[in-house]
Amino acid sequence: MSCKSLKRTIVTRLLIPVFFFLLLETTLSYWMTLHYVDKTYDRWLLNSAHALEQEIKVNQQHISIELSTNAQEIFSWDDVDKTYFKIIAERQGKIAGDSALPEAPPNKLDAPYPQFFNAQINNIPVRVVAIRVKNQSLPEKVIIYVAETFNKRHDMMLDILLADLIPQLIFALFISLYLFKNIKIILSPFHKLATQIAQRSPQDLSPLTDKHVFSEVKTLTDTINQLLLRLTTAIAAQQRFIANAAHQLRTPLAGLKLQAQVAQRENDIVTIQTALGKMQNSADRISHLISQLLLLARSEPIKGSHPLKPLDLHHLVRDTCMEWVPKALQKQMDLSLNSEGHPIRIKGDAILLRELLSNLIDNAICYGHDKGHIAVTLQPGKHPCLTVENDGHGISSAEQERIFERFYRIQGSPGNGCGLGLSIVKEIAELHRAKIQAENRKSPPGFIVHITFLQAK
Repeated sequence: MSCKSLKRTIVTRLLIPVFFFLLLETTLSYWMTLHYVDKTYDRWLLNSAHALEQEIKVNQQHISIELSTNAQEIFSWDDVDKTYFKIIAERQGKIAGDSALPEAPPNKLDAPYPQFFNAQINNIPVRVVAIRVKNQSLPEKVIIYVAETFNKRHDMMLDILLADLIPQLIFALFISLYLFKNIKIILSPFHKLATQIAQRSPQDLSPLTDKHVFSEVKTLTDTINQLLLRLTTAIAAQQRFIANAAHQLRTPLAGLKLQAQVAQRENDIVTIQTALGKMQNSADRISHLISQLLLLARSEPIKGSHPLKPLDLHHLVRDTCMEWVPKALQKQMDLSLNSEGHPIRIKGDAILLRELLSNLIDNAICYGHDKGHIAVTLQPGKHPCLTVENDGHGISSAEQERIFERFYRIQGSPGNGCGLGLSIVKEIAELHRAKIQAENRKSPPGFIVHITFLQAK
C-alpha cells in the first residue's frame, strides 16, 4: 500500500491556492485593464469629436465645416491607429468625412450623452463615438462620428498586463522555491527521528532525545517515549513473571523427580505407594500452577481492549456457587448465597468473572475453619457489590498489602497454593474496572473481600 508524501501534500496544498489566486488576479486585472484602457481612449475619441464640433459653421442655412485638407490629414494621422470621422446632417446629408463609417441607430442619437459602440470599416474593427452638435443656430440636427482602430488599446492593455503579470510570476516562483527549501528543513526533525529509531537495537527502549524540535514533533516524541515507557514496564513485568513462574515450577518438578527416584529404588510396596502419593501431590500442584498461569496470561493481553458484553451477574454468581458446593461439603463447610434474586446487569467477561469468584471461594475454603461458613453476598444498585467472606483467622494489616502480589504466599499458609489466586482476582477486577478491597471481619472473626463494579449496564 503506497503512502502519501507529507512534503508533496504540503507543497500541493500551498502552491495550488497560490497559482489559483494568481490566475484569478490575472483575470480580474485583464478586465480592469480593458475597462480603463477603453475609458481612456474613449475620452480621446470624445475630445476629437468636440474639436470637430468647434469647426462647424452655418451660412445662410447651409451647414459646412472649415477644415482644410492639411488639417484633416493632421486629424486623421496616427503612426499606430487609423482615425476616421464623419459629419452628417439630418436633411443635408454628409457634410464631411468617410462615407464608410457606420452610423448609430437613430433612436440612440436622441440621447443627451455621447454614444460609444464597436463597428467595422472594411472588415477592420473600430471603436466609434457619436455626438449630437449642441449649437442652437443650426437649422437641423447634426451628428459627428469619430472612429479609431484598436491597435493602441491592445498595445497598452498588453503592456499593463505584462507589467502586472511578470512580477507575479516571479513572486510565485520565489514562493515555490522558498516552500521547497523550507519544507525540507521543517521535515528534517522527522527524518532525524526516523533515523534515530532505525539505528536502535530491539533491546534499547530508552526515551528518544532531541532538543531542537518543533512543538508538534515534540508531541510525537513524547507519545513515543510514553509508549517506550509502557513497553519497558510491560517487558520488565513479563520477565519477572517468567522468572517467578520458572522458580515456582522448579520446586514441584524437583519434588516430583525426587519421589520418582525414591520409588525406583525402593522394593517396599508401602514406601513406593507413599512416594507415588507425594508424586501425585506434586503433579496436582503443577497442574494447578499451570492452570493459574494460563488464566493469568489470558487476562493480561486483553486489558483495555477486550470487549465486555452485557450479562446477568446474579445468574453467574448463583451457578458458580452451586459448582463449589461439593468441595465445600468435603470440608464440612456451609456455602451460602445472599442475594435478592433479581437480575443484575453489568458488562463483563463471563469466563473470567467465574474464575474470579472461583478463586475467592477456593481461598475461603482453603483458609476458613473446618465445619465453618462461607457467605457470598450480592448487593444490587448503581454499583453492584460482590462480597465473599469466611470465618478464618484473617490476615494481618502488613500482609494485606501484599496478598495481591503474584506468587506471594503468607508464611505458614496451609494448602498447596502457588500465590496466584488473589493476583488473578485483582487482574480480572481491573479488567472490569472494578474496585477490590480486602479486610478482616471483627465479630465474629473472619476475612472479607469486596468487589465493587463501577460500570454497570
